[in-house]
Amino acid sequence: MADKKAQLIIEGAAPVELPILTGTVGPEVIDVRSLTSTGRFTFDPGFMSTASCESKITYIDGDKGILLHRGYPIEQLAEHSDYLETCYLLLNGELPNAEEKAKFVSNVKNHTMVHEQLKSFFNGFRRDAHPMAIMCGVVGALSAFYHDSLDINNPQHREISAVRLVAKMPTLAAMVYKYSMGQPMMYPRNDLNYAENFLHMMFNTPCEIKPISPVLAKAMDKIFILHADHEQNASTSTVRLAGSSGANPFACIAAGIAALWGPAHGGANEAVLTMLDEIGSVENIDKFIAKAKDKNDPFKLMGFGHRVYKNRDPRATVMKQTCDEVLTELGIHNDPQLQLAMRLEEIALTDPYFKERNLYPNVDFYSGIILKAIGIPTSMFTVIFALARTVGWISHWKEMLSSPYKIGRPRQLYTGYEQRDLKK
Repeated sequence: MADKKAQLIIEGAAPVELPILTGTVGPEVIDVRSLTSTGRFTFDPGFMSTASCESKITYIDGDKGILLHRGYPIEQLAEHSDYLETCYLLLNGELPNAEEKAKFVSNVKNHTMVHEQLKSFFNGFRRDAHPMAIMCGVVGALSAFYHDSLDINNPQHREISAVRLVAKMPTLAAMVYKYSMGQPMMYPRNDLNYAENFLHMMFNTPCEIKPISPVLAKAMDKIFILHADHEQNASTSTVRLAGSSGANPFACIAAGIAALWGPAHGGANEAVLTMLDEIGSVENIDKFIAKAKDKNDPFKLMGFGHRVYKNRDPRATVMKQTCDEVLTELGIHNDPQLQLAMRLEEIALTDPYFKERNLYPNVDFYSGIILKAIGIPTSMFTVIFALARTVGWISHWKEMLSSPYKIGRPRQLYTGYEQRDLKK
């Protein structure tokens, strides 16, 4: 893998040779691990130029708008696969055959319920608490209920923990919502598929069980697929860093949820709806577009462009089609906020300012509109993101533990006081 070498020239010191590593695809990587022997290290805020690990799970080419899971384009998975099949792929490296899929789906369904005592855990939270605050607590608490599988060095324990997390996250997410609404928590139904079951637990009550719309279930499934993994982002890196200390899987996923909560990460689709509220109506769009173009104005159009994708977000194309299907199914055409969103989309796709800067609507823009249309409150958006991303987090956690690894320990450029004496 190390075919070539780079040479680092440091004034007044001997040159340092650094191996150049090549992956399957993507740019070459300079291996700087031996740099510490010279008494120096690199400075890279935000880790924009640093690969923290080697991985076989997900590859992104932001310039070309490519997202691959185990080599498969995200558009193909969204079109021809379903979420649990994608989960199997991320966890195991290959798509399942019919027998493997049936066994995996059955295994997940066998773990959809949570310990009955976990219900009482919710009573410690205020009813008006943010759903992500509750998710951080209840997911971390799973380690107190399922401590029979916390040996991270045992491959079987890692497998059962992975399945438990994928299976129980929809149940916990729906419980969080029901708790905030003051409604009875619904048990999972294993005769339904993954997305249908989630919508059932979210919107049905013991006194009224409504059939689940196939269009809405399909849309929910695609949202799950499109958010399943996204390489070494902030939350995934957090899960890996927590896992490198030997922390149990439930604690690691809780750490990922905490990182995802930030508005610059998982809160982006929630921020889209907040922005639409701020704009108010279609009549105000021109004013806010002007504010977005003004370098001296702090206002930003949320849901447009992406830190990684310098071209169109490949997930957004799938989400736009799904968005159209959902709005048609629900007959929603007159909602002022949705009309505002559609007008913003039209401007972003035609205005030279946005086109020249590749500020296309991203996956957060469309997923926010879909979730609102389905009836999911804005405060739950990031919870659903966490639900979908859990399989990516646990896949990276498993990958890290399956090969030699070191505890994460970033260095720093210290700019504080030198040593000084305390005098009284």
